[in-house]
Amino acid sequence: MRDIAAAAAVSQSTVSRVLNNAPTKVPIAPETRERVIQASRRLGYRPNPLARGLRGAATNLIGAVVRDFSDLFYAGVIEALVVESMAHGYNVVLGHVQHGRLDEAISLTAVLETRHTDAIVLLGDMQDYPELLADLRNSSVPVVALWQGTSPLEFPTADADDRAGIWAGLDHLTALGHRRIAFLSAELPNGYRVREDAYLDFLRQRFGAIPEGYLEQCPNTLAGGDFALRRLMDLPEPPTAVATSTDLVGVGVLHAAHSLGVTVPDRLSVVGFDDILIAAHTVPALTTLRMPISEIVRHAIARAVGLTRDPHVDRGPSLDVFKPTLIVRDSTAAPPP
Repeated sequence: MRDIAAAAAVSQSTVSRVLNNAPTKVPIAPETRERVIQASRRLGYRPNPLARGLRGAATNLIGAVVRDFSDLFYAGVIEALVVESMAHGYNVVLGHVQHGRLDEAISLTAVLETRHTDAIVLLGDMQDYPELLADLRNSSVPVVALWQGTSPLEFPTADADDRAGIWAGLDHLTALGHRRIAFLSAELPNGYRVREDAYLDFLRQRFGAIPEGYLEQCPNTLAGGDFALRRLMDLPEPPTAVATSTDLVGVGVLHAAHSLGVTVPDRLSVVGFDDILIAAHTVPALTTLRMPISEIVRHAIARAVGLTRDPHVDRGPSLDVFKPTLIVRDSTAAPPP
């Protein structure tokens, strides 16, 4: 900044005010402002976010703590988070917590604390990391949480209405005429069972009971869905439709159905949940519930930026819920005669 001041023939404080777009009691002449900007470009000036943090200024960085990079769902979430953050003038610093590595979760807080990021966004259920949550709870950095599952409600939080989504998918199947509807419940972190419970409540209300063997719990993998469908099709009266709690399991179901010669949707209808990228490109394309990722991320970044700019805004626990949207593709049809 001293070099820019010398090149533009102004004071260093003027350079600081121009580059930080800070308010001034005496207006800076447009010609002077332009001279400073041109000198900064010519000299290749870049603000150092860590140095800004040491001085207590905003770093324009948002820290994102991701529970599991390997989950395809969070790939879409991270992309949306980066795009939305950049629209607000922020860049994203990614941190990863891995199941069973509590030491990494604790050190992660030190990396993302006040001097380095202006706000932190949690992505995924962090119930397994109470020390991480405690560190963040005691930090001066504002925290916004997304898709927290079984985690305690400790921060401003946004999530999807999973129950409404499951019911929308099951309503779609029953409207097509299906009565023998099975459900594959993926094993999600910390025993999250909201989607499974929604299925049980729906079938009890509509049909009075759940046929024996129609609820299968399986790993949240392609192989998990594949193997679970094979068990369902071995039942004395196999289902005509299968709803799954994740698209990953749903794609595994499509693979198993093809291997078994069970045509989809002529003999079996399949509904997923999340609308990950691959769901639109399976054969047939998967009917699914689209997670409102854009809406949730947009809300979260606006909330995080608002908290960084006004320290008096309430940072206490809150919950905002967004409904998934049914996306009808080629994997559902009326049941066979």
